[in-house]
Amino acid sequence: MADPPPAPLLVLRGIGKSFLGVRVLDGVDLDVAPGEVHAVVGENGAGKSTLMKIVSGGYVLDEGSVEFAGEPRAFRGPRDAQRAGIGIIHQEFNLLPERTVAENVYLGHEPVRRGLVDRREMLGRTRQLLASIGETALPADARVGRLGVAQQQVVEIAKALALDARLLIMDEPTAALADHEVELLYGLVRRLQERGIGLLYVSHRLAEVFDLSGRITVLKDGRRVTTLRTADTTPDDLVRHMVGRELSSYYPDRAGPGDRGPVRLVVRDGGNRKLRGVNLELRAGEVLGVGGLQGAGRSALARALFGAAPFTTGEVTLDGVPVRLRSPRAAVRAGVAYVTEDRKGEGIVARQSVLDNALLASRAVFAARSGRAARATRVRELLAAVQVRADDGQEIRFLSGGNQQKVVLARWLALGPRILLFDEPTRGIDVGAKSAIHDLVRRLARDGAAVLMISSDLAELRGMSDRIVVMRDGRVAGELPAGATEEDVVALAVGTVRESAA
Repeated sequence: MADPPPAPLLVLRGIGKSFLGVRVLDGVDLDVAPGEVHAVVGENGAGKSTLMKIVSGGYVLDEGSVEFAGEPRAFRGPRDAQRAGIGIIHQEFNLLPERTVAENVYLGHEPVRRGLVDRREMLGRTRQLLASIGETALPADARVGRLGVAQQQVVEIAKALALDARLLIMDEPTAALADHEVELLYGLVRRLQERGIGLLYVSHRLAEVFDLSGRITVLKDGRRVTTLRTADTTPDDLVRHMVGRELSSYYPDRAGPGDRGPVRLVVRDGGNRKLRGVNLELRAGEVLGVGGLQGAGRSALARALFGAAPFTTGEVTLDGVPVRLRSPRAAVRAGVAYVTEDRKGEGIVARQSVLDNALLASRAVFAARSGRAARATRVRELLAAVQVRADDGQEIRFLSGGNQQKVVLARWLALGPRILLFDEPTRGIDVGAKSAIHDLVRRLARDGAAVLMISSDLAELRGMSDRIVVMRDGRVAGELPAGATEEDVVALAVGTVRESAA
């Protein structure tokens, strides 16, 4: 006779929450078992973050009930939830960079001996805690500011476990990780499961949702659409629940032979500290995809073309005319726009308004005060055209990732660029917003722009590209036609085929 399933660790029933009369959660039910990874997915604005803040004590619910470890709970703040055994790992870490791993892990509840912090005891406990999750290589006395992103994430998890967390909420845990670091996180999640810790896992990346979770709850417009066993569903089924359409409809039609115009950009033997012997052509009306492993030179290529880290050797021509793109200002004046992969660090000014962010490039290029009103009017029209869902006076930091990306796009569209460089244009964006960005990119190409798009998402790279060039070790390893398989891309990226075979 099979053992009965374990009693749920967390049970949410009928959760409701409103802000200023706007209903953001409505009757949401959810439960998590010990040792289970329960994924929560949905478009931006679906209510995921609000639900996680209710569970972790950041918000007080308006309706419904929370039961944790078999007891009714009414958390009045994050410390209340922490004391009960619930930890949350935010996408943006909350660590003190100048303090050690141990000091961060036990911040606020340091072991004390004779009225003083017992540093030896604190280091010993931290080492034991790290060893319990398989992280023996991370020094307890290392300065956190010198650690990589993946190691800092481990410190955040150790902080929660030091407070005897039995449930961990992970909010977009791989958003800032390099590809090779994602596997390290996978191993850590599995070790947490083995310890019986329940995990609520929020992610836009469907691949990791399917890799890690046992069940998936879909939220849409503040309501629970369904809860599915991961083994019994498919990515296409999941997307249909999230946005109401098939995954296959995400990617607009590629450019046909008659849609491609003349060669707009040519690079011959381009090189700098990170690139060597780069040769490529980009035509008006096409989307040229750029693939490759992390550190292969993809972003370095975009930054060289934008003049942020310019080519020091070779030649670049735009519309047949040799150009020297020695700075971003020179690139912008030549008609080149660049949407960086680091949206928060380089793409937006978080505490400025939507309108000010959208006008950044125009103000830099057109320093004269004359014409400012006309430029602001034009930018407002573009913000509406790309369907930014926010008032243009609102600070951009309060927008979803998808809406922030649309603001950045509007910024560059105001300049009418001939060439658009996109570096990971849909990273950290939900599947519905991804589709909108894809449609915008393709529309720009149809209107005559030449688009170079870097993506680590192989499905996106294949679905959007009219051609694909693959970078390896700072140079172009080969070129693939539209419809190339993921295996073709990976083989070139890792060097398992000859370049001439591509």
